[in-house]
Amino acid sequence: MAAEANANDLTQVVVLLAAGVAAVPVFKKIGLGSVLGYLAAGLAIGPFGFGFFAEPQAIIHVAELGVVMFLFIIGLEMQPSKLWGMRKDIFGLGALQVLAAMAALTGIGLSFGFPLIPSFVAGTGFVLTSTAIVMQMLQERGTLSTLKGQRIIAILLFEDLAIVPLLAIVTLLGTGAAATDASERWMAIGIAIGAVFALVLAGRYLLNPLFRVLAASGAREVMTAAALLVVLGSALAMQVSGLSMAMGAFLAGVLLSESAFRHQLEADIEPFRGILLGLFFLGVGMAIDLTVIAANWKLVVASVIGYMIAKTVIIYIVARLVGTCHGESLERAVLMAQGGEFAFVLYAAAVAAGILNGEQNAILTATIIISMVLTPLMVMLHDRLAPKPQVSVEGLTLPENVEGTVLMIGFGRFGQIVSQPLLARGYTLSLIDKDAEFVRDASEFGFKVYYGDGSRIDILHAAGAATAKAILICIDDKDAAVKIAEVVHEEFPLVPLLARAYDRGHAIDLVHAGVDFQIRETFESAMLFSRETLKALGEDEELASEVVDEFRDTDRERFALETVGGIYAGRQLIRGNAQPADIVAARTGRVRAAAEEERQRHAEEGAN
Repeated sequence: MAAEANANDLTQVVVLLAAGVAAVPVFKKIGLGSVLGYLAAGLAIGPFGFGFFAEPQAIIHVAELGVVMFLFIIGLEMQPSKLWGMRKDIFGLGALQVLAAMAALTGIGLSFGFPLIPSFVAGTGFVLTSTAIVMQMLQERGTLSTLKGQRIIAILLFEDLAIVPLLAIVTLLGTGAAATDASERWMAIGIAIGAVFALVLAGRYLLNPLFRVLAASGAREVMTAAALLVVLGSALAMQVSGLSMAMGAFLAGVLLSESAFRHQLEADIEPFRGILLGLFFLGVGMAIDLTVIAANWKLVVASVIGYMIAKTVIIYIVARLVGTCHGESLERAVLMAQGGEFAFVLYAAAVAAGILNGEQNAILTATIIISMVLTPLMVMLHDRLAPKPQVSVEGLTLPENVEGTVLMIGFGRFGQIVSQPLLARGYTLSLIDKDAEFVRDASEFGFKVYYGDGSRIDILHAAGAATAKAILICIDDKDAAVKIAEVVHEEFPLVPLLARAYDRGHAIDLVHAGVDFQIRETFESAMLFSRETLKALGEDEELASEVVDEFRDTDRERFALETVGGIYAGRQLIRGNAQPADIVAARTGRVRAAAEEERQRHAEEGAN
């Protein structure tokens, strides 16, 4: 019997792992994110799917530790200096958006006829945006490091911070509902405040000395155990005092955010956090009650529409109030219109506190999930229907009858380095770039850069391409660089054309487009790096230089075969004789032999 129970437990573990491994890559591939993948996998293996699990709440109870560890890691990243630098966007813009959305979404619940406290909890949960979905979309859209991306990240950061006091509020609301008189309520609040104060003192005076002692012991596994002890111990202390486990973990993370052991702690906790958080979402997916949803489908649909529209409108209005342009405000509103992962945590806490019942939790959970599914579709629709942003050229100078010895198209980090030797020799440069913000910034540093698109013939003529002694393409957009090369080669065939290439394939495309010279942007720096590595390994400096020169010659021959004789023919020719690594190795051997012969000759001459 014991063997059968163990086999059944192992089967469930295998099913959980297999479901996550199968679903998450597929959902990420189609752009719906890993969270939805876990939720769908949980639904598939839960009571309303294949039925591998009958009691998903037991899994959620264990997997809540993943949320606890997630908040500990968030706390580790909350150094006071970082928070201070983003204070306006985090605590200004973030707080304004969250508070305004809480008020509006609470009103949605009241309009559906629910009491004030459940309406507040339901609306507040929907305010918390899905960090996983939004961060993935920002990365895919290439706006993660832009100013508008940083503003969204600041708001997400405030929402991550807000989950801690919101969980405390939910717990206290539940405590207040269960208390028989005011004295019991104030006693519960006093115990909670005392527990927080004790945890702050322990973190300030005990944690760092503890980790210093453990680090001195050199026992790697003990450090990992200590990291888990801090997280789980802090969570347990808060739970016993009537607050949430997540709040304890977050406070512990903040207290260690400036510790010398911060990165080590994060590395130790991260694997457990990832697995348990994924398990939590699997449990949530299993807990979706399709019977309740089918019985209340009108309310679910109305909740999704009402919450998403209200949140979208509030985000847009707040963005406009703080001076954000229409395009950025609309994009932010569409990206952040959904509910998020923390809503599941908040609703679970509300159920435990007696604020929500199981049916309400099922309806709200379904509302969140559907909003998360709809978000990628809304973003796609926005990108198709929203007008393309128009570049403001106000205050910018367009090229007109400009003359220069060299026409440089693109004046970024690559072009700036290229320009210095040319300017040192007295050559005059005509500079154009189509990044309006960069053109404005460059003028502040004394560079006269004209705004213009190098693929337009009229701009090229106005910038002096016809009289230039050389035209340089220094932009980092591969497709645009090839297009410019084709236009310049067609219109100004007698002017030498040199271009920056991104990689080998791009270099080949540029040669076919008609450039006279191209260079891969990292090639020469990599050659120099390789030479210095050989020297660091003990090779003779002359020999290291000769080996690198030999590889450079080999690469030049291969490139000529791929561009002149055709890519396929060149590769076949190389494969027919020897692999590139074999060619280099053979040449290196010849260089070594020649160097050894030279040393022996000098030794013999010295002896004579």
